[in-house]
Amino acid sequence: MGILNFQNVSVGFGEGAERTEVLHNITLDVKEGEFLAILGFSGTGKSTLMNLMAGLVKPCRGQVTFKGAEIDGPGPERGLVFQSYSLMPWLTVGGNVGLAIDAVYPKISKKEKAEKVAHYVKMVGLSHAIDRRPAELSGGMRQRVAVARALALNPEVLLMDEPLSALDALTRANLADEIEAIWDADKKTVVLITNDVDEAIQLADRIIPLNPDGTLGEPFVVDIPRPRDRAEMNHHDGFKTLRGAVTQYLMDVGIAARVDGSRVLPNVTPIHASTVPAAVAEATKGGLEEKYLEFSQLHKIYPTPKGPLTVVEDFNLKLNKGEFVSLIGHSGCGKSTVLTMTAGLNDISKGVIKLDGYEVKGADPERAVVFQSPSLFPWLTAKENVSVGVDRVYPKASQAERQDVVEYYLERVGLADSMDKQASELSNGMKQRVGIARAFALSPKLLLLDEPFGMLDSLTRWELQEVLMEVWSRTKVTAVCVTHDVDEAILLADRVVMMTNGPRATIGKIVDVNLPRPRTRSALLSHPDYYHYREEVLTFLEEYEHGRDPRKEAEKAAAAKSARAA
Repeated sequence: MGILNFQNVSVGFGEGAERTEVLHNITLDVKEGEFLAILGFSGTGKSTLMNLMAGLVKPCRGQVTFKGAEIDGPGPERGLVFQSYSLMPWLTVGGNVGLAIDAVYPKISKKEKAEKVAHYVKMVGLSHAIDRRPAELSGGMRQRVAVARALALNPEVLLMDEPLSALDALTRANLADEIEAIWDADKKTVVLITNDVDEAIQLADRIIPLNPDGTLGEPFVVDIPRPRDRAEMNHHDGFKTLRGAVTQYLMDVGIAARVDGSRVLPNVTPIHASTVPAAVAEATKGGLEEKYLEFSQLHKIYPTPKGPLTVVEDFNLKLNKGEFVSLIGHSGCGKSTVLTMTAGLNDISKGVIKLDGYEVKGADPERAVVFQSPSLFPWLTAKENVSVGVDRVYPKASQAERQDVVEYYLERVGLADSMDKQASELSNGMKQRVGIARAFALSPKLLLLDEPFGMLDSLTRWELQEVLMEVWSRTKVTAVCVTHDVDEAILLADRVVMMTNGPRATIGKIVDVNLPRPRTRSALLSHPDYYHYREEVLTFLEEYEHGRDPRKEAEKAAAAKSARAA
């Protein structure tokens, strides 16, 4: 028997017809000193499973034990780190960690307490911020405080409930490395709840999927040697095989085909088709298949008290009609700035953007945007939210034809059974489906996606990426997608455009993605060239990590060399 043990545990909530069964017949042994990852979709009961270990929830049937004794409540031997930081805002970093020290060592001297606080704050790399309050910290730093506080309880088991999911990709990776280093030093038992396959493989000895029906899948053993370097793992055959197997399993159990293909799209003409004069259309026929979207000497400059700040400079890019481009780079590199200028939502400081031969000026439904948050009207149904733009775009269509357009795209994104639900009743993933349907229903000349799945857990992202690819493959609309997710960038795009760090951000590198379409995640993971493209993008991003700019470093080095020579 392991240090933590589940025997035929089931949990449900509610009574009678309102009762929902969350976990079913869970039997699990967590070994002492093991790093275990529980991996599953949102809503599968992962947090309920964690709360059972923490003693915050009791099983309806079965038994949960710690070292053979039944768990009947929280205890200091089980330290818990939540997704949200739950810090005391009026206390400093040291003060928040000190709360845990007080609970475990109530009788030690002030000096001993200060030494222990300093020790745990140092473990998570926050010695420089020990006197700061949470409001002065970034999200990643706050989560480090939460980890330090849990470690200060000196628990035998560290329970971590999606501790990294609210963080940006770079911060998430750095904190994952620190968690692995802490585990390796202390060899505590760790149970990590996550929805990120790469994170699970990076950290765990074993990965156990939690299925959508609340049962546990068969475990995957992670036999990749430690320490595990992200860049090196991209070349590791064991990593590729395991990543493919776990991904395929999760897609098989969690991403079923939900698209109803019964409806036919009516043959109606959107208003954009008549915006180009006939003479111009004839003169440019065929020519605008190439350079359909053109960025020329694009700049964005903001006035500041210290003078003009150039955020984006000399951004030059040409897209062919029907091309899908991903725009990737670190936070603050100007990706979204380029996108909002293209949408006509942000003024262009210098240069020009042309679409279909015409200069972009102001917002227009010919350029449909899907934002990270879909911004639906909460009092309208899914169907009514999509109809808002459709009524304007198809002025010559009948009401029945417009409704057919709306319902066609809602079916395509898997909402055939939820069209008449109010937006306020929909999950975040369903709301984003409505946002995607709304964009495609406008029959735009250009589709702009600004981190469209950034607020969703990684497994829901997979599902919506599949939805997006399926619908895009039918329309072949020219598209630009801003993302920070390397796999998403490669999966969706014909080209991945990488941006340097800001200010003065510009295009640093472009990778042509010559992978077959139609694409599925599982097919790409087994394609021999996939990890080559992934390596190119990861290497570029690594060069620009932590605000570095190799271009400027090279310029400084050259200037210094010239000065020495003089």
